Amino acid sequence: MAVSGTRVLIASRLFTPEVGAAAFRLQALAEGLVAAGASVRAVTTVPPKGAPAPGRTPGLTVSRFPVLRDAGGNVRGYVQYLSFDIPLFVRLLFARADVVVSEPPPTTGLVVAVTSWLRRRPYVYYAADIWTEALAATSAPGLVTRLMHRVEGHVLRRAAHVLAISDGVAEKVRRFGVDPTRVTTVGNGVDTSIFTVDGPTAEGAPARLRARTAEADDDRTQTRDAPSATGVAAAGATPPYFVYTGTMSEWQGAGVFIEALAAVRETYPDARLYFFGQGSAEDQLRALATARVPGAVVFGGVIPPAETATWLRSAAAALVSIVPGQGYDFAKPTKIYAAAACGAPVIFAGTGASTEMVRHARLGWTPEYTASAVAAAMLEAVAAHPSPSASATARAAWVAENASLSAAGTRAAAAVLDVAP
Repeated sequence: MAVSGTRVLIASRLFTPEVGAAAFRLQALAEGLVAAGASVRAVTTVPPKGAPAPGRTPGLTVSRFPVLRDAGGNVRGYVQYLSFDIPLFVRLLFARADVVVSEPPPTTGLVVAVTSWLRRRPYVYYAADIWTEALAATSAPGLVTRLMHRVEGHVLRRAAHVLAISDGVAEKVRRFGVDPTRVTTVGNGVDTSIFTVDGPTAEGAPARLRARTAEADDDRTQTRDAPSATGVAAAGATPPYFVYTGTMSEWQGAGVFIEALAAVRETYPDARLYFFGQGSAEDQLRALATARVPGAVVFGGVIPPAETATWLRSAAAALVSIVPGQGYDFAKPTKIYAAAACGAPVIFAGTGASTEMVRHARLGWTPEYTASAVAAAMLEAVAAHPSPSASATARAAWVAENASLSAAGTRAAAAVLDVAP
């Protein structure tokens, strides 16, 4: 294993302080590399407006350049990807590094593969998922999906090593014809110093949280006079609420929770659902909420992890879903770990790996992906809320033992350094 003095370059359109699983995962990798004695440089983008101020990690240099973002502030879409990948090619071609780490999408991986071939240096591909399987679950043209599948396969096979966040992802990677000895499952997780059982809750959250949800309602068409959880608490009664965090995409199908909420409110008229995050399906979810449960759903936008933890700690349950049969049943969304680390029970709607994990670790409910089944689980969650402190502690303990992001970053760093010349 090459360590001291090894120069590692991380190429990714996402990096802290942006809020997202990929950014946190790469930050943990960088910290693991620095701890091992490597010199690390991240080549990434200028954060979007409203992002937290960038932190500083000794031993890590972050190089940023402007990029096109969509209306939601994301680097998502072919034009946006190219606005990052084209200048990245030039930057990597003249960058000094012993090994390069690439994140999806495959277009970025292709840039890393070509420049690494030209510079005669190895690269590592960090497979958080199989990107083209997620693409196939959307309305993308079949030709585009097939082309990107070929690109992704080429990038994976040419990599000196592939890091997979789960055994399911590792198996999918091997199906591309990648040598199994060049695939390492490093795991995934959350920052267990932020997502904790102990800490502020929505009942005592600062006014800025109330202002954030109210502002989101005013600016983005959802009910502007619906009180937040903190606002109701101030009046002396906290209605039950559910929290959905992170990406809202077609293959996740979070609309099932809005449909289920309509049934839940027949028993608990004040029940609400809070979405914190963004994604390609957000507009559809907003329209569905307006049609089915007007005034009961709040879209609060992207919030810092510490604020996410505040809302999770006093939620009746955290909501997670994956549409079955879309080729994504192997995924284990990070939002499951975040909720459990805060002691919140999880309602996972779907099938596959996440269902097995939630059941085995006793993290919550695993209803079928139907509105009626999900509504039944939500009603049970409200009836059981607040759950006994022992249950919350047990969930958090499981995350600390099995889903620590720091530990995953250390394992990933070791695998990267193993391929460095």
